[in-house]
Amino acid sequence: MQLTVWTYEGPPHVGAMRIATAMTGVHYVLHAPQGDTYADLLFTMIERRGKRPPVTYTTFQARDLGKDTAALFQAAARDAYDRFQPQAMLVGSSCTAELIQDDPHGLTSALKLPVPVVALELPSYQRKENWGAAETFYQLVRTLADPARTPADREGRRPLANILGPTALGFRHRDDVIEIGRLLATLGIDVNVTAPLGAGPDDLRRLGEADFNICLYPEIADTACRWLERTFGQKTVRTVPIGHGATRDFIAEMAALAGVDAAAALDTSHLPWWSRSVDSTYLTAKRVFIFGDATHAIAAARVARDELGFEVVGLGCYNREFARDLREAAKLYNVEPLITDDYLAVEDAIVALSPELVLGTQMERHIAKRLRIPCAVISAPVHVQDFPARYSPQMGFEGANVLFDTWVHPLVMGLEEHLLTMFRDDFEFSDGAGASHLGHAPAAAAVLQPEPATEVAITAEAGSWTPEAERELLKIPFFVRGKARRNTERYAAERSIAPIGIDTLYDAKAHHAR
Repeated sequence: MQLTVWTYEGPPHVGAMRIATAMTGVHYVLHAPQGDTYADLLFTMIERRGKRPPVTYTTFQARDLGKDTAALFQAAARDAYDRFQPQAMLVGSSCTAELIQDDPHGLTSALKLPVPVVALELPSYQRKENWGAAETFYQLVRTLADPARTPADREGRRPLANILGPTALGFRHRDDVIEIGRLLATLGIDVNVTAPLGAGPDDLRRLGEADFNICLYPEIADTACRWLERTFGQKTVRTVPIGHGATRDFIAEMAALAGVDAAAALDTSHLPWWSRSVDSTYLTAKRVFIFGDATHAIAAARVARDELGFEVVGLGCYNREFARDLREAAKLYNVEPLITDDYLAVEDAIVALSPELVLGTQMERHIAKRLRIPCAVISAPVHVQDFPARYSPQMGFEGANVLFDTWVHPLVMGLEEHLLTMFRDDFEFSDGAGASHLGHAPAAAAVLQPEPATEVAITAEAGSWTPEAERELLKIPFFVRGKARRNTERYAAERSIAPIGIDTLYDAKAHHAR
């Protein structure tokens, strides 16, 4: 077991919480000690939901371990049903309670509750959050889907589709569902059920009435979709519509299954226009490092290279269940796949590759900030700022617009910041000069303006860089600074120069410019 400050995924029972919280009429009874009861924080503080998650804990304490914890669980389950009157219940154990080896399913069955009870066997020490969410959704679908509910005759009706995969605490899932729903409407396709987000047990019972399924988030819905294929013979749309090209492929695949005209979907993305514009040439071939869940990382790599003209220098994911898919994608970009849940390994890869843009999770955002590299978040895990109140999908044509904004702006603003830094000692732009639109009043401006911000103190280890050389290095544009540092250190090592000073920095620059 590894002690860590950050983690990309929680234990599998957190995935089960995400399914229960996304749905209506479902309640989750979790055998857990005090300390494992943090669901409220996840959903009300980070996702900013207006109501508490439907989770009841047994919250046993150390003194309870000498008593009958089974009776404690049964009392919690009975009280939860009496209080919340759910249409279906989930029961399971947290990672800590798993060690006690109580039997939540058997204990709940003995209560003979008048609703379906789905027992969750989630091995906390072998599996993680996304797998737990997928397994929970699959078990609910398998238990509740009615095999007698099949599609009606197609004569005189529009095609019906199920949208599967969106959950609570998912990265932009709420907005993605809205965007894909609009896209289906323009194609003349109706939505039968969207699940688990917003669905109830009765909705899951009529999943079989759809003509086909849309696997919007494979990490969550793939297992359930495969079971529906075997049980109901429903085909599955598997293209994930993230990016302009993928959205067009998604529409074509869906239109072929539904028997509708793909041309009916209106292309509203600005990304192709920008890719053909003169402005895009300033960012062509920028080196980008991508890390996140496999679905978003693979999609981001395609958008980065094929639609924005970036060079993908690193590609990785943290969910090992999709390692094969990521390895296949990495071959397309001739990069070594990085499959790890250790954020320190990800940081080492970013440092070694010195990209000019990082696309990742909230962990990569912190890493990139410390390394002074522009970053955009593309995948969970995320924090509160990535649950915007505004409409901000990642999928569909509007999602392509959002990607265009959020990926390009950090590079553009980074270049602007560099120019401000480069010219800050110029006589027209110095802190002592007044703003140009206020006339020439440097003395007055000096009085009104605060003292110039001092540079953060830079300490150089013996045998490395002097503080003056480090400050001079910061004047080099961020997008080539890493390469300049490596070339200078190589130059100094070959000549046994230590520490590296300003003269060495410029000598190395002249040497490599030949």
